Amino acid sequence: MSAWQNRYQRLLFDRPHPKVLRVTMNRPEKYNATDAIMHRELVDVWRDIDGDDTVNCVILQGAGGKVFSAGGDFDIIEKNMKDYNALLRTWKEARDIVYNVINCSKPIVSTIRGPAVGAGLVAGILADVSIASKKAKIIDGHTRLGVAAGDHAVIVWPLLCGMAKAKYYLLLCEAVDGEEAERIGLVSLCVEDDQLEAKGIEVATKLAEGAQTSIRFTKYALNNWLRQMGPSFDASLALEMLGFVGPEVKEGLASHLEKRKPKFDPYSPI
Repeated sequence: MSAWQNRYQRLLFDRPHPKVLRVTMNRPEKYNATDAIMHRELVDVWRDIDGDDTVNCVILQGAGGKVFSAGGDFDIIEKNMKDYNALLRTWKEARDIVYNVINCSKPIVSTIRGPAVGAGLVAGILADVSIASKKAKIIDGHTRLGVAAGDHAVIVWPLLCGMAKAKYYLLLCEAVDGEEAERIGLVSLCVEDDQLEAKGIEVATKLAEGAQTSIRFTKYALNNWLRQMGPSFDASLALEMLGFVGPEVKEGLASHLEKRKPKFDPYSPI
């Protein structure tokens, strides 16, 4: 184990291959929802991996074998609504997670099983190879909460599945299952649930044993498509943060906590 891994509380690390590092988002009792600690760690881990010469490829998964991630913890949402400094930290971390995944030179493989929502979905969809189980359930979730889709969707969904599908799923917060996600291009592959882990290791092993400079140069060049969308992403993230001081997120959060359909005000001043 590399020394830097000891700093992490919410991420677990293991090696299914000598050059493959598997990163597990580890809050199974909370369905791997991202609390403040995990959110910060998802910023830092990509820089640490980038500087670790023992790692050629990364696998990202959720703990417990049933859920990739249930999204952002409600505690983070409440703090963003009440604490300006907390909101600024969330904005900076959300920005840095996206750019750090894009700029990490090592290829990232995500294996998505079960619900994959909101903040927890970011690295899963931005991964260089995303593999979904047929039991995957991908939901952006932002407009259902009452904020703009901002933490990764604008930078990558239109490129992956086209603007028409991106608008449909992001505006309506409709769920995308694994097979549909593969069909529309939102993920790279969809496999049977019992094949997910093995397929992730197979793909990561091929990448880890391949021509490293060529693979990293190719990732860098391809990700220039995403970098060109940086201004649109920055705007979407700012608009998401603005939503945390508005009335819609209050109703969205209350409806989640009370497990009911939200009753948003039909009027908007814009």
